[in-house]
Amino acid sequence: MPTRIPGTVAAPQTEVVDLLTLDYSYAHLPDRFFARLEPTPVVAPRLIRLNEKLARQLGFDPGALATPDGLEILAGNRVPENGEPIAMAYAGHQFGNFVPQLGDGRAILLGEIIDRDGARRDIQLKGAGRTPYTRGGDGRAALGPVLREYIVSEAMAALGIPTTRALAAVTTGETVWRETPLPGAILARVASSHIRVGTFQFFAARGDVDAIRSLADHVIGRHYPQSVDAANRYRALLDSIIARQAGLVAKWMLVGFIHGVMNTDNMSIAGETIDYGPCAFMDVYHPAAVYSSIDTMGRYAFGNQPRIAQWNLARLAETFLPLLADDEDAAVKEAQAAIGMFFARFETAYATGFRRKLGLFQPHAGDLTLAQDLLDCMGRNSADFALTFRGLCDATVSSEGDVSLRSLFDDPSALDDWVERWRHRLAEEGGDANARRVAMRAANPLFIPRNHLVEEVISAAVNNGDFRPFETLLAVLSAPHEDQPEFGRHALAPRPEQIVQQTFCGT
Repeated sequence: MPTRIPGTVAAPQTEVVDLLTLDYSYAHLPDRFFARLEPTPVVAPRLIRLNEKLARQLGFDPGALATPDGLEILAGNRVPENGEPIAMAYAGHQFGNFVPQLGDGRAILLGEIIDRDGARRDIQLKGAGRTPYTRGGDGRAALGPVLREYIVSEAMAALGIPTTRALAAVTTGETVWRETPLPGAILARVASSHIRVGTFQFFAARGDVDAIRSLADHVIGRHYPQSVDAANRYRALLDSIIARQAGLVAKWMLVGFIHGVMNTDNMSIAGETIDYGPCAFMDVYHPAAVYSSIDTMGRYAFGNQPRIAQWNLARLAETFLPLLADDEDAAVKEAQAAIGMFFARFETAYATGFRRKLGLFQPHAGDLTLAQDLLDCMGRNSADFALTFRGLCDATVSSEGDVSLRSLFDDPSALDDWVERWRHRLAEEGGDANARRVAMRAANPLFIPRNHLVEEVISAAVNNGDFRPFETLLAVLSAPHEDQPEFGRHALAPRPEQIVQQTFCGT
């Protein structure tokens, strides 16, 4: 068992605290919400990387976390004397099929911290060993998936997209077995919470209305306090969750991100991107793009993500029915009305984001059509998603930028009519072209975690124990909108032999 060492539970917001100073609001819910257990110790933990900036935001002393004692905590070998680590219970629809019990099969929630902004954040160890929800697995994580989640989640944060964060990555000194033996690792993950759509489904499947109500009240208090004073607090809660998810998926679509496994157990109630398994950023744009090796039918293809998000939220609304009204018909009407607002919310967020990408500041009825016409042209001509929109930034200043932009298309002339329409739309607005270019660059990243770069990083670390490419890629992705000419190759589309066709979950 892990060593038990002293610690307190009060989390001051103005002083540096240590990782033993945790709170446990979720662990104080009824016992049927989770299983109480401690992480399984590892043989020889070694710190790969500590996210010092995030550590400071949480109120931790990075120097203390990097010590041998801090490493023991990040590896799960030591826990607070009064700690209450848990594995959370949840259910979920996986590729449309309902599984009534899933839960944290390889993750342990150490506890919660109040960060320097007064926000409550979870600290979780992913890959911390077997739990009652492991379902025959080893409860461990391999190094490759840990690095992938670290890279992509931090890239998403730099892009301004709500996401879980990576506090630290640790190797365990142990081997995990997948198709081949691989080095084991643990990710210390930070989230606003780890409550999912599937958490509500777990209790709905058991007809446990009291638990659904307790969970909803906990979510209101933690994430949506504005719902407390609403005429129907649970309808207000549902509306707020839907609004956050609509905005989140719109942000994904605006940067070409494909989650890859949008099961209901991978959908955060807090509106954060969570569980970066077979995720990917598109190179060449196509709405049917799929990278996940397990998504054989394209259920979670890029263009399907808004529809799937609404479907998942409908499953959440079903669990809310006992809370929405005493009369079942009235409750169904409330739920349908809430779900019916999803696409209006999504399209508003999506159109607003696309105006920024296209350099448009004054709303116009045809803006979304203009954006879609560009995407259609890109899809027909195998154009790179990120580079096309970055190229538009220079094209807004002068037509000289058209040369590099047109070169991204199989048929360069296919873009000409669209560019003429776009320039006409810009002329209607007027304004300073250089100011527009600056604004567009802030909405169109040059650097994204391209699949071939992520694979290079993983290969170097797993096969050669070389983490320098990992550090370099993290540094580049921390400033995605800046030019960084010394890292020019990280902005390039993959050469044909570098193209990654599939990504893997890693569980």
